[in-house]
Amino acid sequence: MRGIEIGFPGVKALDGVDFRLLPGEVHALMGENGAGKSTLIKALTGVYPIDAGTVVVGGRDAVFAAPADAQAAGIATVYQEVNLCPNLTVAENILLGREPRRAGRIDRRAMRRRTRELLASLHLDLDPDSLLGDHPLAAQQLVAIARAVDVDAAALVLDEPTSSLDAREVEELFRVVRDLRDRGVAVLFVSHFLEQVYAIADRATILRNGKLVGEYRIAELPRVEMVAKMIGRELAELEDLDRAPAAPVEGAAPLLAATGIGRTGAIAPADLAVRPGEVVGLAGLLGSGRTELVRLLFGADRADSGEIVVDGQAVALRSPLAAIARGIAYCAEDRKADGVVGDLSVRENLVLALQARRGWARRLPRRTADALVERWIAALDIRPADPEALIRNLSGGNQQKCLLARWLITEPRLLILDEPTRGIDIGAKTQIQKLVADLSGDGMAVVFVSAELEEVLRLSDRVAVLRDRHKIAELTRAEASTGRVMELIASGDSNA
Repeated sequence: MRGIEIGFPGVKALDGVDFRLLPGEVHALMGENGAGKSTLIKALTGVYPIDAGTVVVGGRDAVFAAPADAQAAGIATVYQEVNLCPNLTVAENILLGREPRRAGRIDRRAMRRRTRELLASLHLDLDPDSLLGDHPLAAQQLVAIARAVDVDAAALVLDEPTSSLDAREVEELFRVVRDLRDRGVAVLFVSHFLEQVYAIADRATILRNGKLVGEYRIAELPRVEMVAKMIGRELAELEDLDRAPAAPVEGAAPLLAATGIGRTGAIAPADLAVRPGEVVGLAGLLGSGRTELVRLLFGADRADSGEIVVDGQAVALRSPLAAIARGIAYCAEDRKADGVVGDLSVRENLVLALQARRGWARRLPRRTADALVERWIAALDIRPADPEALIRNLSGGNQQKCLLARWLITEPRLLILDEPTRGIDIGAKTQIQKLVADLSGDGMAVVFVSAELEEVLRLSDRVAVLRDRHKIAELTRAEASTGRVMELIASGDSNA
């Protein structure tokens, strides 16, 4: 792929990106959220048309108008969410659309024989007649890979294939990937897990903000340098940060303390405590488990290990309503999917959480609602200052302010903010950062998640560092520097 450009309204997703994939190698595509990885894959596999640039497959120029064109050129894709048919057998999924026939009818015996031979060649022990949906996700992904092998794919794209797998399942997947690589298949591997990238990949291409940072041999790229290239700043540039004074929380009892809290397949058991007036930051690359951890603290997902103590009392946060009742608020990472209700007005969006806490049988009086909405529109400088405007018509920054206002109306004691400044302009970002500092100064406890390490360090009194869904360290403000956090993320060793 040479000089690839793809634009969407208001944004250039790929800007002159080069990418090459060689036979008999595993090539990692790396970058933080918004770097352009998904867009590049979709251009390669015919999902998106390219605005400029060329794609060459096997020495010939290629134009992919649809995914079927890419598949015909020998490019197969296995997605994080397996796109097969769970109600069909393993054999039916592998040979779907290419079933052997005899006298005009599907030859079931030939299907089973061909599937057994294919699975045996990959050293997979699966019954061809078993339903795909009866197998775990790891086995379903291996079936998807077997289907790609059966269509004689020259290039195999694996998009986050390990995101829902345990260590044993990952190793089984890697065994198959190495076998395919040794047969000459080119494998494009996308993952946010550094340990896995260094375990399986031969080379890596790094993107940042839609542009190519570079292509590197994994053996020649130290992990801390990879992290620096993904984040976009060198260590020396990031050491001195202008951080606000620490909040006076020393000696205070935790408002919330989680001990050994975890969820299988999402986040390993971890400890985390936050005190009144304290900002606890969560640092780590995308996929490190930051969102998974805070969702457990809010009851959005149920933990299957550990204990949460609020105000010195063990509590069962089985739902967000239970958390809200304890004074916990959560501003979710994806404001469009999990936050704003686009067809409702600004006023209706702002009072949602308070109305939910009261229950729908106790309607919030209109005069009270109007007063709260007017107060918080002014306090957060939400524009336009029209309570009846549809929230979907507001800018991203003003939508984010509306979500903050929704939770601040409930007067929470603990505010969990997951990527509150992502995708908003610098002015709105500065306002939100100042708001976090002011709220903690007034005694509110805050858990702050951001992919921007500078932002985490500037605002936090303590920083918990996560990597590959494990909490690997916790640093005080005095201990936390960009260099130190990046070394931890790169090495995974709290003693590094």
